[in-house]
Amino acid sequence: MSPLAVANSRSKQQLHLSWPDGREQWLDYALLRKQCPCSQCRAFRLQGSAPLVDARVQVVGLNAQGYGVQLVFSDGHERGIYPWEYLAQLPPHAAGVDG
Repeated sequence: MSPLAVANSRSKQQLHLSWPDGREQWLDYALLRKQCPCSQCRAFRLQGSAPLVDARVQVVGLNAQGYGVQLVFSDGHERGIYPWEYLAQLPPHAAGVDG
């Protein structure tokens, strides 16, 4: 299932996804960076650690990949392609839909 719309809100530091089932999802940039699905970041998590991520990290580019999206971060990291199903299962922004 792919979203109907994807928006990059730099002012809120969140990626916004609108899903076909009516669900709206806001994902913080720092969370997305920490949960990067690339092999290097997965290896860190499997070893019990996590990549060090600056809370001010930004998403500076989105590259559609059909089954997901490649996110380009302001810290230079751009290796992860986030499948739509992977993004759908990430927890939304804790403050709710108003950010």
